[in-house]
Amino acid sequence: MRKNRLESHLYYGLAILAVLFVVVGLTAALKGTESTALKDEKSEEVLKVKKEEPGKEEKPVEKEETKAKNPNIRVLLMTDGYQYTTHPQVSVSASSGLTLSYGKKTEELEEDSVLEIAPDDARFKKGKLRIKAKKGKISVKSLNRGYGTPSYAGVLELFTTAEGIVMINELPVESYLCGVVPSEMPSAYELEALKAQAVCARSYAYRQMENYAYPEYKAHVNDSTSYQVYGNSKPAKSTTQAVKETKGEVVRYNGKIASTYYYSTSCGKTTSAEAWGTKPSGANSYLQSVEVKGEQGDYEKELPWYRWEAEIPIQTLSNLIGLNTGTDVGTLESVEVVKTGPGGVALKIEAKGDKGTAVVETENKIRKALGGAGYVITRQDGTETDSSALLPSAFFTIEKSGDTFLIKGGGFGHGIGMSQNGANEMAKNGKDYKEILALFFQGVTIEI
Repeated sequence: MRKNRLESHLYYGLAILAVLFVVVGLTAALKGTESTALKDEKSEEVLKVKKEEPGKEEKPVEKEETKAKNPNIRVLLMTDGYQYTTHPQVSVSASSGLTLSYGKKTEELEEDSVLEIAPDDARFKKGKLRIKAKKGKISVKSLNRGYGTPSYAGVLELFTTAEGIVMINELPVESYLCGVVPSEMPSAYELEALKAQAVCARSYAYRQMENYAYPEYKAHVNDSTSYQVYGNSKPAKSTTQAVKETKGEVVRYNGKIASTYYYSTSCGKTTSAEAWGTKPSGANSYLQSVEVKGEQGDYEKELPWYRWEAEIPIQTLSNLIGLNTGTDVGTLESVEVVKTGPGGVALKIEAKGDKGTAVVETENKIRKALGGAGYVITRQDGTETDSSALLPSAFFTIEKSGDTFLIKGGGFGHGIGMSQNGANEMAKNGKDYKEILALFFQGVTIEI
């Protein structure tokens, strides 16, 4: 019995040792697994830290941010003289050569070769055509602008229609502005004035980019005065500098991008959006009537368009009002400004004749009613110019004198927002672009 007990104890001891070895082994294995997991977790943390550290990894992020702040704008390019939206044919070239894409096909054109596209071009069967210069800009030889044959950055997109070819220029908004600023303000103007113009043009562009003016072509604007003139003057060093030095900056009012209207010359005062029939509100209260003057008086007092006048024969004005308003008033007996708005702008006129009366409201319609060919306008420096489709401005008085009507006015343009010549005179007097914008747009901030 003792021998059996000894054997039994031996077996129990061996079994306990075996269990201990298994437990120890499992514990070591578990520690090893835990250690590996911790190492992997730390390695992942190290990788995350490296991605966030400054250095090589930052460059792609900067490019993405730049791209986000410089979105593409799509501009419908009109015909010569900005008369029509469709072109009878399109002729383009680039010194570097062109790439033409349509459908799933791509064609490569050699350097300086000319690509001519007609409305019935077979490639339109695949849909729109996209044309890009291999390097640099695309020259549109079928177009004429103020400085000659225009060239465009970005891509040209062509659509065929029953009336002709629609041409869209798609490009980054900052590149677009380099074609707008010299077309809207002389490049010889003061740099601070050009910078104010660049910020205005950028703000206006961003507002227009909120919707499509031509939804069928996904175009935000055209290149005429209906929006902002683009590509009519050759980019200049000064205007490009103004765009670059204000990159991304816009005018904001209550945090939102403001509609920054501008025009040529003030009469010493600006007006509000009420001149267009828009009721004053919290949204447009940055467009107020302000005095455009400094310590020495009105900034523009020496400029030709600051004051002007016109003597118009009664019959000439009678015919113009009848034609422009669609009302046969006969021979005019009187024309009166019966309502004025902020800054003295005419909001309503009443033209009475021996056959009827025409009542015209808002500055643009009033200028159109009194505009047209047939008389001369004399500026304050004695220079003369023929009358055009619109009266120079709606800041005027009118009275009958014998067999003529005498109109005395001031300024050139609608008078809402920034006077471009006023901005230039302010810059000459040491004001910077932010001070200029702060005068014409009350309560705004300039920021990206």
